[in-house]
Amino acid sequence: MSNTIYEKLIACKEAVRKVTDFEPDVALVLGSGLGAFADNIKVETEVSYSDIPGFPVSTVPGHAGKFIFGYLGDKKIVCMKGRVHFYEGYDISDVVLPARLMSLLGAKVLFLTNAAGGLGEGFNAGDLMLITDHISIFAPNPLIGPNLDEMGARFPDMSSVYDKDLQDVIRKVAAENKIKLQEGVYCQLTGPSFESPAEIRLLGKLGVSAVGMSTVVEAIAANHCGMKICGVSCISNLAAGISDQPLCHEEVQEAADKAAPLFTKLVAESIKRF
Repeated sequence: MSNTIYEKLIACKEAVRKVTDFEPDVALVLGSGLGAFADNIKVETEVSYSDIPGFPVSTVPGHAGKFIFGYLGDKKIVCMKGRVHFYEGYDISDVVLPARLMSLLGAKVLFLTNAAGGLGEGFNAGDLMLITDHISIFAPNPLIGPNLDEMGARFPDMSSVYDKDLQDVIRKVAAENKIKLQEGVYCQLTGPSFESPAEIRLLGKLGVSAVGMSTVVEAIAANHCGMKICGVSCISNLAAGISDQPLCHEEVQEAADKAAPLFTKLVAESIKRF
C-alpha cells in the first residue's frame, strides 16, 4: 500500500532538486523573531515554501517562509527561515514535513530554535536555554498512522533525543563567549492561545523549564529519521502567572530581537564545530 505522506515528501524533494543540488550537513530551524540569523549565512540559493508544490506555508508574522542553502564557515547548511505550526491548521504530518525533507536532502544534524515562555527558577526574559529533553502535551504524535518505513522504525527509542555531544559543544561555546546559558526541559502545547496560569503551575510540577508551540513534534520526526538533534530556546517572556504582564506576540518578537546577537553567536559558532 502506498503511503501518501511519503509520496508528498518525495515530490517536495524533487521540486527542491530542480532548483538546487546543494546537500547540507546541518539543518537549522529559526523560531519567532530569530530570522535575522539567516543574514550570517553565505547564501548559495533560496527556495520559497510557496514554490514547492504541496508544501505548507508559514502564516505567522516574523516567519519569512523560505529555505536558505549556504555556508556557515565550512559547514553546509540549510536554514528554515520561518516554520510551520500545528495551530495554523495544518495536519501534523505537514508540520513535520520540513524536518523530514531536510533529512532527505542530506542533513544529518537538526538544530531547533524557538521563542518560549520561561518558568524555570531564575529564568529571565532574554535568556537562552539549552534543551535537554522535552514533553509534548495535546499536540498529536507525528508518527501516528502507517509507519514511513523508508524513514525509520515503527517504535523509535526516545531515550536521548537531544544529542549529548552536540549539547557539550553548545555549552563549551557559551562558556568561551561568556554567554549565560540556562538548561532545561521544553514543553510543546498546541497554541495559539498562551497558557493559563493554572497550566503553567501544572507544567512547573512536571519539571518543565520553558513552554512553547513548536519544536517537539519536529524533534520526534527527526529522531525517527535518525538525525542528531539539538535545540536552544530564547526565553522571550516569563510564562503566565509568573509575571504580572499580559502576554502578546509582539513581546515575543521584541525579546528575541534583544537576544539576537548572543543567539547568533551561540548558534553560529556551535554549528561550525559540529
